[in-house]
Amino acid sequence: MTDLFFDPLTAQAAVRPGALAIEEAATGRRFDYGALEGRAARAATLLLECGIAPGDRIAILCRNRAAFFEILFACAKIGAILVPLNWRMPSPELDDLVAHAGPSLLIVGAEDAAMPARLSLSLPILGLDAGYEGRIAAASPHPGRPAWPQDDIWYLLYTSGTTGRPKAVICTYRMALANLVNLTDAAGIGPDDLTLNYLPLFHTAGINLHTLPMLMAGGAVTILPDADISTIVAALTAGRATIFFGVPTIYQGLLDDPAFTRSPPGRVRHWSSGGAPLPDHVAEGFRDLGLRLCNGMGMTETGPTAFMMPRDSAWHRIGSIGKPMRLARVRIVDDAGQDVADGETGHLLFGGEGVTPGYWRDAEATEKALTADGWLRSGDLARRDPDGFFYVAGRSKEMYISGGENVFPMEVETVLARHPAVAEAAVIALPDPHWGEVGHAFLRLSGATDAAALEAFCRDRLAAYKVPKSFTFVDDFPRAASGKIQKRLLQVEDGARNRPPSDSP
Repeated sequence: MTDLFFDPLTAQAAVRPGALAIEEAATGRRFDYGALEGRAARAATLLLECGIAPGDRIAILCRNRAAFFEILFACAKIGAILVPLNWRMPSPELDDLVAHAGPSLLIVGAEDAAMPARLSLSLPILGLDAGYEGRIAAASPHPGRPAWPQDDIWYLLYTSGTTGRPKAVICTYRMALANLVNLTDAAGIGPDDLTLNYLPLFHTAGINLHTLPMLMAGGAVTILPDADISTIVAALTAGRATIFFGVPTIYQGLLDDPAFTRSPPGRVRHWSSGGAPLPDHVAEGFRDLGLRLCNGMGMTETGPTAFMMPRDSAWHRIGSIGKPMRLARVRIVDDAGQDVADGETGHLLFGGEGVTPGYWRDAEATEKALTADGWLRSGDLARRDPDGFFYVAGRSKEMYISGGENVFPMEVETVLARHPAVAEAAVIALPDPHWGEVGHAFLRLSGATDAAALEAFCRDRLAAYKVPKSFTFVDDFPRAASGKIQKRLLQVEDGARNRPPSDSP
């Protein structure tokens, strides 16, 4: 790969100016590549008029809309850095992130217009719904930089902060290009493809799976307001996607929707999952519908696409995250940093073009995440089978030792999720005076059961030391934007153990 990256939006506009780029389902507005390029070039001029210089950060707080992507490309045209903000955060947390990022401008959508007044840092504000269209129309198009250095920062993404204050992952142009190459290999993304954008745009999946690579490749994107299952099913039924990405909770929602299972959309040729572990029963449910759901794995820090299951193996390797993508390098090592043999579980490391150079203004976190020779510590435990397929055993910090035996919560969660009355499971470790640590399972139910039945179910399928010693039944889980369960927020209350919620099935 060369050290320079040329504006893909300008290139697509030159080749196919009249081809559809983005459609907003909520407003009906449609932008072809010529129009999207023109709007991004005018937005670049508007940003310069707001006093933005190369390297300046621009914070954006908005829901799903086309303007986000025209501003993302506008930043690239002038060398500014976009900082998407999590509109789900309470103002004190958001205030901390804004202070850390140090933006020179805050762009805000109408839905979040009240938030800036709650922030301690006073910033110039550009409203997306108050005069923005008029200013875009009046601006002259900016020619843009002739090329973008691949190692320059395009945007910063704050992670969900499962271990404290979110860290700002540096996302470069090189990472965006690597993600495009990897997804092209995995799904064959091209100018005839369509996809849906429905995940929040402060998350890597909302940007990169698959909207940004689709726009770089010349395909079309339909932007949905949110992740409402009935809206997604309607869009799929209407043929608005040939390539679809979903987090596991979305795929479970599709399986629960009669309109989807009664007549699965035939236009989608590639289904992929990531963001959280894919339960086996969800993959099997898609197999029963004749659909090949390709499990994958990546991180914000890997651009994100690093693994994907080949389509021809999707039905036969359920539970695997597939194989590394072309521009992802992978190692599994022991505690001493030595590569382990196939079949052995170790620490998963990433290298390659898609890996972040580090975290914004956080040298300590960067040093902890990256080895001296540049490998990214994922924090996951994994193994590789003799055929080269990888399996994630769980987070290294979640593994616990019960009676001298290693227990991987993900293995226990997989078994629990196979129970017909269990919709979702999360297992954590609790201290125990005899065994050192024991498992405690949090369960969201879809049917009637109790702790005794679940314990017996586990004992038939797991070694005794892996069987949870207690259970908590919940109506739902605290979640990150990707849908991943935030285990650090799970609390065990003695009165709730082993007792289903009052409104459980």
